[in-house]
Amino acid sequence: VQLQASGGGLVQAGGSLRLSCAVSGRTFSNYAVAWFRQTPGKEREFVGATDWNDGSTCYEDSVKGRFTVSRDNAKNTVFLQMNSLEPEDTAVYYCAGDLFGGSYSTCSYYKRQTNYDNWGQGTQVTVSS
Repeated sequence: VQLQASGGGLVQAGGSLRLSCAVSGRTFSNYAVAWFRQTPGKEREFVGATDWNDGSTCYEDSVKGRFTVSRDNAKNTVFLQMNSLEPEDTAVYYCAGDLFGGSYSTCSYYKRQTNYDNWGQGTQVTVSS
């Protein structure tokens, strides 16, 4: 399985960016894709995730209402639409994917980075004030 993240850049506070995560090399039954972010000296933190089966999503509290995770089944791509960006959103953003079947298909499992074996390279997002 390969994941490739793209779309980062420099944007002013209040602006928008859309990140993409192209997924290849597997079928998507019971699969989830998540976005995480990391700043120097801090732990990687969960941003949002989507269940590939039904498109359900969940988010970290600080991005709710501003960020949206979506997927394009035909393109095997997951997106992170980021609106109303704040300087605090500056980070390297990573996408990750793995299988979550049955009772593990819940946000409480999607949030844990240790549950993912497949990671894309990071893409830098910088929000200027």
